Amino acid sequence: MLSSVFAAFRSPASEGVQQRPPRYAGEDTTATSRREILGWYSYGIAAEVFAVCGVGSFLPLTLEQLARERGVLQTSRESCAGASSGNSTQDAAGGQCVVPILGLEINTASFAMYTFSLAVLIQALTLISFSALADYENNRKTLLMVFGFAGSIASMLFVFIAPPVYILGAILVVVGVTCLGSSFVVLNSFLPVLVANDHSLQDSKANEGAELSSFDREENSDWNAWGDNDSLDDLDPLNAQAQGSPEDGAHKAPSSSSPELQLSTKISSKGVGLGYCAAVFVQIISIVMLITLSKTSLAKVSATLPMRFVLLLVGIWWAAFTFVSRHLLRARPGPPLDVSTSGGKWRAWMGLVGFAWKSLWQTVKVAVKLREVLLFLVAWFLISDALATVSGTAILFARTELHLSTPLVGLLSITATLSGMAGAFLWPHVSRYFGLQSNHTIILCIALFELIPLYGLLAYIPFVQRWGVIGLQQPWEIFPLAVVHGVVGGGLASYCRSFFGLLIPPGNEAAFYALYAATDKGSSFIGPAIVGVLVDATGQVRSGFFVIAILILMPIPLVWMVNADKGRNEGLAMAETLKSHGQEEEAEGLLRNETN
Repeated sequence: MLSSVFAAFRSPASEGVQQRPPRYAGEDTTATSRREILGWYSYGIAAEVFAVCGVGSFLPLTLEQLARERGVLQTSRESCAGASSGNSTQDAAGGQCVVPILGLEINTASFAMYTFSLAVLIQALTLISFSALADYENNRKTLLMVFGFAGSIASMLFVFIAPPVYILGAILVVVGVTCLGSSFVVLNSFLPVLVANDHSLQDSKANEGAELSSFDREENSDWNAWGDNDSLDDLDPLNAQAQGSPEDGAHKAPSSSSPELQLSTKISSKGVGLGYCAAVFVQIISIVMLITLSKTSLAKVSATLPMRFVLLLVGIWWAAFTFVSRHLLRARPGPPLDVSTSGGKWRAWMGLVGFAWKSLWQTVKVAVKLREVLLFLVAWFLISDALATVSGTAILFARTELHLSTPLVGLLSITATLSGMAGAFLWPHVSRYFGLQSNHTIILCIALFELIPLYGLLAYIPFVQRWGVIGLQQPWEIFPLAVVHGVVGGGLASYCRSFFGLLIPPGNEAAFYALYAATDKGSSFIGPAIVGVLVDATGQVRSGFFVIAILILMPIPLVWMVNADKGRNEGLAMAETLKSHGQEEEAEGLLRNETN
């Protein structure tokens, strides 16, 4: 694999030839090269490490511990750092460990939950506001680099965040999370451009039946491990189900066999796989670092210092591979901005931000006319919120209630990540074996997901509590639940996205997936905020399981009510309506015109 990267660096930047006439001035129609695909992979390898090792592991712990070292027990006013409660958010005699924020005393675990809730909300607003800018001039690559380097710097700066300035740590979390989500959206916008300029697809238009691409044919075994034909069906669950399910024809999904979609799925699946592999690799290094640093004098200075050095490593990794992407990816400029009016480019940019919000609203107005789409979007709103809430709560619960060491929390993250990779490949086989319709598979995943909070709530039963085991009373109990979380999360992510694709009007996929993404990010701040309030009221992270149990159950009836066949027919009819009104044109996946 490394030899491929080095070979890519030696490749000339001008590799390839113009394949088709440009659609606008300045369009780069040079054939997509191996070097460019490697550059696209490189950013996934860069940012996924921060997503797993930072957001999913050490950022919540670091933020909570920073606040703890400045916090006091609510009743005794004794410093939390010197109290007998250890990592717990509550001491039997001294009360909750709290910190003052804006005149309020907030539980240290709630402080971390509120911070991530705010970060996700700002991320959603940023995604919507800047989505249209990437389509023009060199903004796509520029925004990717700005978000990548800004996010990596935020992670690296954590090494300087001492307990007295723990509020600055919250600001860095908001910056890092916002840059992470925004950069992934920009990265995904490169994929259709890379696929459209693949020379094998251009050749296939003249000679149908051509193979996917010379890039895939030339790949060595390192890449092929992620790109065999069988894995395409696994990563496109509805396509696999349509080909191998015993369901009758009325329920089969249409086969997604176009060369463009196959190539896009193949590149995307490899990118996801390589990103997860990189995250697991860095997480292992992080655990070794934590164990080593905990034996030095650094841990005596502050309990957060070893974790802050891990975040420094994560930031350096993110920046290094972003730099690789900067050199390998072509700019692929979009159409020029109209700056002829007064105000120039800045006025044009602000116009695009306003256009993005207006266009999203137009997409919402179309979506509410499609019953099945609306039902599923509400269900996805609840599902994504539950997923985000479980992830954030589990890390803090493991640290504050189960008293897991930081290396064990890192191992917990590895367990969930590997299980998630397995789940993405497992569920299509389960669905085919039992002949499940897609919405039934989603419901099964949700039902299994419900086992996590229910198991944690068992500890409230008096006789179970007396046992001292079962109900997440022992540290080892959380690891099997991490496997359940990963397997179920991987299934929900792949099936929900594919199932939604069946319901939306053909020709407006990007517009509705933009709404899908906004629904995802727009909901994920609610659950953590509610759990934070409950933890403030009770002083126990375990109490958040009541909220999580309700959040997970709520989407089940909605998913059950969705009729895929009816939704598909509604989508086809709406596509014809939009076409007849001249509304099929999209800009960065958002509808331009209002539906009559």
